Amino acid sequence: MEEISEADLLRAICDEAKQKQNLTDTHLSMLHKGFGQRFVKAWEAVKGRNVKKYHFIPSKRIVWIVVGRERDYLVMPAADFCSCDDFYYRVMDGEVHLCYHLIAQKVSESLGWYDLIEESDDLYDVLMREWKKVYLK
Repeated sequence: MEEISEADLLRAICDEAKQKQNLTDTHLSMLHKGFGQRFVKAWEAVKGRNVKKYHFIPSKRIVWIVVGRERDYLVMPAADFCSCDDFYYRVMDGEVHLCYHLIAQKVSESLGWYDLIEESDDLYDVLMREWKKVYLK
């Protein structure tokens, strides 16, 4: 029997959760088994409302941020990218496919459990510089 990838597992569960607007105990168990401690941290971030979706107006640009223990992390879900150290050291090395911030963003989006923050395009560059400066040093 072929083993399902982390990305496929998360995608399948998020698709079901989006339809049902809920994660079942079976889903939670599968996510914990598939991701271990990364899911525990992700679930804490989801329940703690630490996932933020910034919607810039009038451009309609979207930026996802996960508030972590150390700082805010820029997450680009379409590219499976995160600005955290775990992404650079474990994901980029192929040890894992997703960091907990990406897992949290994808689960939050599927459930609609995130804070939506609308900002003017005038603040886009300022906020992006702030979010990027931490990991560009």
